[in-house]
Amino acid sequence: MAPLLEVEGLVKSFGPVDVLHGVDLSLAAGEVLALVGDNGAGKSTLIKHVAGVYRPDAGEIRLEGQPVRVETPGQARALGIETVYQDLALADELSVGANIFLGREPVKHLFGFLPIIDNRRIRMETDALLARIESKIPPRARSVSRLSGGQRQAVSIARALYWRAKVVIMDEPTAALAVMEREHVIGLARRLASEGVGVIYIGHNLIEILEVADRVSVMYRGRIVHMTKAEETNQQELIKYMTGFTGK
Repeated sequence: MAPLLEVEGLVKSFGPVDVLHGVDLSLAAGEVLALVGDNGAGKSTLIKHVAGVYRPDAGEIRLEGQPVRVETPGQARALGIETVYQDLALADELSVGANIFLGREPVKHLFGFLPIIDNRRIRMETDALLARIESKIPPRARSVSRLSGGQRQAVSIARALYWRAKVVIMDEPTAALAVMEREHVIGLARRLASEGVGVIYIGHNLIEILEVADRVSVMYRGRIVHMTKAEETNQQELIKYMTGFTGK
């Protein structure tokens, strides 16, 4: 069976600076794949290719065995690739439901012909979704700006789950969160995987990484230098590869 997502031979330069050097990566459905590396290792550049922010100079991305061109974030989303960014790309002034359905609002027809947004369906679907992920988010909060960091992350993850994303990229989703909120976000990542979603989880906290991941991929200077099952590694080994001190 082909992996859900494959990246093969990805190369990227910005002017004279070579950032990615023929990166290969694969992700299975129902798997949490952690991507770790020091600052400047190339993690963000790599995931931004999958998310449609950057275009590669060379290499190929395949989804469900088929080559795909991911040239914009909109194209990525249409393919079923959602990204939960570190900076929480939500519309602060909108409600929870409005954020989940943003740009894809259901409509109904008033008097049989006048299209209007179906706010009742948005409320019902949002209530059911938040109950499904066992979230304590007030579903009818007037704006997501009033939510905590962990609650805001949960909204982004709930949106990906509702729209049946195939791949979800989580870019340091627990940065600046309290311990209890961090545990909830980790649980949501595992929940996505349990429903068959492939999750790429980027982070710096190696204790957290080893808790959430099935496999761990280490980047160093624009290359994947180590790939291992989470249960077969430890913090010390990961740090060795992250810093280039492999004894080779």
